[in-house]
Amino acid sequence: MTTEETNSTVGLRGKRYRLHDTVVAARPLDPALYLVATPIGNLGDITLRALETLAGADVLACEDTRVTRVLLDRYGIENRPFAYHEHNADEAGARLLAALDAGQSVALVSDAGTPLVSDPGYRLGQLAIAAGHRVIPIPGASAPLAALVGSGLPNDAFLFAGFLPTKDKARRDRLAELAKVPATLIFFESPHRIGETLKAAADELGGVRLACVCRELTKAFEEFRRGSLGELAGDYADRVVKGEVVLVIAPPAPDAVPSADNVDALLMELAATMPTSKAAAEAAILTSLPRKELYQRLLELKAGT
Repeated sequence: MTTEETNSTVGLRGKRYRLHDTVVAARPLDPALYLVATPIGNLGDITLRALETLAGADVLACEDTRVTRVLLDRYGIENRPFAYHEHNADEAGARLLAALDAGQSVALVSDAGTPLVSDPGYRLGQLAIAAGHRVIPIPGASAPLAALVGSGLPNDAFLFAGFLPTKDKARRDRLAELAKVPATLIFFESPHRIGETLKAAADELGGVRLACVCRELTKAFEEFRRGSLGELAGDYADRVVKGEVVLVIAPPAPDAVPSADNVDALLMELAATMPTSKAAAEAAILTSLPRKELYQRLLELKAGT
């Protein structure tokens, strides 16, 4: 191969990819469904194994062909991507399963990060397993893990909970369900809802609980804003936020939980000067206990039970 061919994307043909101006031939892949993690922002965060899989797959499926094409062009991969997303999952999924049945290799990527995490690829993975096909993960970039390690919060145990509900009551109910989980909580969130979510989290989990808002991970304007939920709720109340957001919330501190008698006394003291709902919300901030449980307990105290 000549130097001119080596340095030219146009000169690439077949199952190959370019790495540091060198053309590399991709090895043949065994028939299987390959779940390939792709960069969440910085295109340099791609593994060698992922490049070889994207170049060597018989069929390459993705959420948005325009997004995936940018990555493929960066590394000189000519494999033509095939659209598979929530709007065509039935038809496209059947075609991909047929390719697996025919003994072909199928690579699946999402727009960013690891396939099957909060995207329709989960269905395809289930169907492939049910049909007896091999499913092979190609690990790589992950927004939840990047946010966790960058947040500075405990990482010995964590729970990725995806997106919270968009409706306020459902969001608060979900947060209340997770309030006592002894692990760091990780959520995806829309930049347009992060202020509302932080306010709900402060109310339901307690305003003193530590958290971190992670924005535009691995990109030029990457940002980590750390503080208590109460502080962050105030910071983001009127802030205009752009880009993708991951919210990380520390686990409850067991040594900071007051005794039941002390909680009852606090609730009655607060209820003497404010409505029941307001007293429960204030107690949640002071104790880091779930507002919903405090509200119910205060009702019981007022009823003399």
